[in-house]
Amino acid sequence: MALQWMILTYVVAAEAVIAFLLTLPAPKALKSTIVSLISLILQPSMFIVPFSAFQLLDIYWKNEHRLMCSGDTCTAAERDRYEKSIFKAQRNVILCFSACLLYWCIYRVCKYHKEIQSMEEVEKR
Repeated sequence: MALQWMILTYVVAAEAVIAFLLTLPAPKALKSTIVSLISLILQPSMFIVPFSAFQLLDIYWKNEHRLMCSGDTCTAAERDRYEKSIFKAQRNVILCFSACLLYWCIYRVCKYHKEIQSMEEVEKR
């Protein structure tokens, strides 16, 4: 399970770097090249959306079937372990949502850039 979260973490970091590159001001030729390269990468990297959705379903299922640790029946170590698992689940939910949100932002920035280019070409004619 840890490998899946590590992969998702690296994908979110890569998406953040790509989003940063897309929003940096750059000369028109360089910006067009960057956008075209990232547009080629967008469709194969679409796997991140269903992957994140599957991870969210896994978190939900584990949350529904988790043993509750409350009251006097739990020791301090069990309570700490329970709270740690809750915090990890919350962190992973944020990771899944940020992966989807960053993918959508990158997609929209590329789409807007292409629309602006097409409008500029129409204006030149």
